Amino acid sequence: MNQIKEILLERLENKGLDPNYIPGFIRSLANSIWRDPDMSLTQLNQRLDYLGWDGIELDYHTLQLTIACIETEGLPSLKEMPTHWFTKLFSARETADIDQPDLAAEAAV
Repeated sequence: MNQIKEILLERLENKGLDPNYIPGFIRSLANSIWRDPDMSLTQLNQRLDYLGWDGIELDYHTLQLTIACIETEGLPSLKEMPTHWFTKLFSARETADIDQPDLAAEAAV
């Protein structure tokens, strides 16, 4: 994992975000930015609150770290992707123990 991701993960953890929820948070943030790249930081925080991420207030520096990480992974490749795919791409250290759902088995039901 590169140094920018490590710093970002640490900052998000310090803001109170559980490491297991960081991939979902980053995905929500990436999709919000993709939908409206000109959104202000205040609007972005309001959007994240609306999406259920209330209590996590992004500051300018954390947002810039997040954007840098998203850009290195390619923002268009993150839009509207399923959570399990994104978790593999941007997983926190502690998520290695989490079982990912078998989507093929779920689709067969």
